[in-house]
Amino acid sequence: MKILVVNGPNLNTLGAREPHIYGNQTLAETDSLLVRRGQDLGAEVEPYQSNSEGDLVDFLQAQGPLAHGIIINPGALTHYGLSLRDALVATGLPIIEVHISNIYAREAFRQHSVIAPIARGQISGLSWRGYILALEALVGLLSEAREGKP
Repeated sequence: MKILVVNGPNLNTLGAREPHIYGNQTLAETDSLLVRRGQDLGAEVEPYQSNSEGDLVDFLQAQGPLAHGIIINPGALTHYGLSLRDALVATGLPIIEVHISNIYAREAFRQHSVIAPIARGQISGLSWRGYILALEALVGLLSEAREGKP
């Protein structure tokens, strides 16, 4: 089972960018934890990050047919990334949206997600732990679907 972990703009600066909001852990550290947890769960995790919406779309178009599910933190594209949203829909894969901070406890413009309506679920405000929870949930959902459970 292959899970894509897609990160949008500015997430490459985790660990340095506003640590009072986003914490001290880097994206590389989070990716490493995800790959190891994926191995424990019998899943291949493929992390990807770009500051360009077009690059994220290209990645999804290339890797989507090879994957079984997607975890995405769209960053600022959460609020207006319609081509990213369309690329996610086109994969036909289950999606879990993740946010490090609680977007609903922040500025009003951050509280709307164009991704949420197409996602199976959303995890917000649990720092890097949200990615691990999303991975565990997605692997569980995919495993249940393979077994024919609702």
